[in-house]
Amino acid sequence: MLEIVTLDISGMVCGGCASSVTQALQALPGVAQVDVSLGEAKAKIHFDPALAQIEQFKSAVARAGYQVTA
Repeated sequence: MLEIVTLDISGMVCGGCASSVTQALQALPGVAQVDVSLGEAKAKIHFDPALAQIEQFKSAVARAGYQVTA
């Protein structure tokens, strides 16, 4: 069963930023779908909790050069 989490992300200023965050999150095992909204500064992640955890999402966003703020 997939779970959904929405993260607030700071530092995104363009479509390329949103694309970078999307790619970083989609590369993680267990992530089924990622929807990043530049205007809302949010990433909605559909994932298998047996394979992925929120801390991994935060790390992936940080490695991409952005920050999870909530």
